[in-house]
Amino acid sequence: MKCSILMAFNESSSSQTALECLINIANCPQSSQVTLLHIFRKPTGSEELMGKKFMEGAPARIKEAMERARQRLIEVGFPPEQVTIKFVETAYPTVADGIIDQYHQGDYNLVIIGRKRMSKAEEFVLGDTSVKLVRALDGTAVLVVKE
Repeated sequence: MKCSILMAFNESSSSQTALECLINIANCPQSSQVTLLHIFRKPTGSEELMGKKFMEGAPARIKEAMERARQRLIEVGFPPEQVTIKFVETAYPTVADGIIDQYHQGDYNLVIIGRKRMSKAEEFVLGDTSVKLVRALDGTAVLVVKE
């Protein structure tokens, strides 16, 4: 039985933790199709304050991190032709909206996302992508991996 997995990914430690979780739970990587997905979004005001050079370098850093993740999956037995990288530069209102849209455009059995620890205040201000996914993808397996 084929399992098609959509894994939201960026260069964060929570994404790395989710990747390792996927590796540890995959009992038959040869029958799994994995799509590593990154939703590029417009920078927030605070990110713009980090500097133009930092923000312009983000796509290259993320692509490099995703390629390392792809190679890691291949090293542990996932067939190279079944591990794809997908960059989406469409402007979505939120990253969660982008992941949900991409999920509906594909044929996935499982969605995986890493989650960093946040205070209640951070969750209130920033929102929680993982909670939005769990609520919106009713009837779908959503694996949230806390770092």
